[in-house]
Amino acid sequence: MKLVIDENIASAKQAFNQFGEILLTNGRDICNDILRNADVLIVRSITNVNENLLANTNVKFVGSATIGTEHIDTNYLNIKEIVFASSKGCNADSVTEYVFTSLIKIAAERNLTLKDKTIGIIGVGNIGSKVVNIAQTLGLKVLKNDPPKERAGIGTGYVSLEEAIQADIITLHVPLNRTGIDKTIHLLDSKRLNKIKANAVLINTSRGAVVDNTALLNSISDRKLNVVLDVWEDEPYINPGLLQKVILSTPHIAGYSLEGKINGTKMIYDALCKFTANPKEWQPVFPTIEHSEIELPASKFVEQKLHFIFKQIYNIANDDVLLRGILKIDKKEMGAFFDKLRKEYPVRREFNNYTILIREADKHLTDLLKSFRFKIAPMN
Repeated sequence: MKLVIDENIASAKQAFNQFGEILLTNGRDICNDILRNADVLIVRSITNVNENLLANTNVKFVGSATIGTEHIDTNYLNIKEIVFASSKGCNADSVTEYVFTSLIKIAAERNLTLKDKTIGIIGVGNIGSKVVNIAQTLGLKVLKNDPPKERAGIGTGYVSLEEAIQADIITLHVPLNRTGIDKTIHLLDSKRLNKIKANAVLINTSRGAVVDNTALLNSISDRKLNVVLDVWEDEPYINPGLLQKVILSTPHIAGYSLEGKINGTKMIYDALCKFTANPKEWQPVFPTIEHSEIELPASKFVEQKLHFIFKQIYNIANDDVLLRGILKIDKKEMGAFFDKLRKEYPVRREFNNYTILIREADKHLTDLLKSFRFKIAPMN
C-alpha cells in the first residue's frame, strides 16, 4: 500500500510502516497529484478532504488524527465508499487541562477566587463534559449549553446560549458547523459578544470561526473582556490587532499534549488495522518523566496552589510569548511562522503523569486534585 500522511502526525512512521510505503508531507501541500496512486490518506484539520482532493485517486481509507470533522466531506466519502476514521476525544484531557491552566493563571495572578463564580460551558461533548466535572469540583456554578444533546434527551440542566453567555467565565467546545439548525460559525457574533458581562473571561479552544474575530476585537475594549484564544479565524493568518488585545494567546495547541497526539495516531492506526485485517503490531511507548513529584505549596488560596502546580507542568506563558513574536515579522511570513510554532511544539505531558505531595492540612483538597487526574501522596 501507499500511504500519504501529514508529516506532523506523531509517531507516523513507527505506527504505519507495517502497511507499506509512506510519504510524509506538509498537510497544506497535500493535493490531488500527490494522491494519484495513494491507497491511504491520513491528515490533520488543516487539510480539506473533498472531491477536489480525491477525484480519480485510489484512496480507499481516510483517517483524521484530530477531533473535528469539518475539514472532511463525509458525504463524498460515503458516496465513493471510502472508509473514514476520526480521532474523536483523543485530546480531550489535554484541552481540558489547557482551559483550567489558563483560567487558574488569570485567577491566581489577580487574587480572584473561582468558588461561586458562574461558568458557561458551550458544548458538552468529550471535552465540555470534562470541563463541567472539574468546574463543579472547584465550586463553580455551571451553566451548560448544548442544543443537540438537549433535543436528544442526553443529560439534563441545560440553559439557552443567551443565559450561558451571561456567566463570569465562558468556554467554547463546539464543532464548526457552517449550516443547519446547529450552525456554529460566528456563534458569538457582535450582538452576542455585546451581551457578555463586563470583565468576563472568554476562552476559545474549539475553532476560530466560532467567534467573529473582527467583532471580538471591538468587544474586548468595549466590554473589558479577558480573552484566551488558542484558535483563530483564517489560520494560519491570524489578526495581529486581536493578538495584541487578548490576555493569553497560543497557536492552536490546546490539544497538543504528547498523550493527545499519540492517542490520535493510535485511534487511526487501530482503524486502519481493522480495515486491512492486519494485526496490531504497534504500541506507543511514552518516555519516563524524571521529576514527576510536585510539592503543594502552603499558599493561602486554592487558585495560587493550583497555579504553582500547573506552571511546573505546563507554563502557558511561554506559548503566549512565542506566538506574540509573530508581530515582529513581515506580514507575508506570518502564516509560516504560525505553522512552525505548531510543528516544533515542545513535549507537553498530561497531569495524570504527576504526583502531588500534600500536607495533612491540605487533605481537604484531595478530591479537587484527583479531579485533575493527579496522583496524591503525603509530604514527608
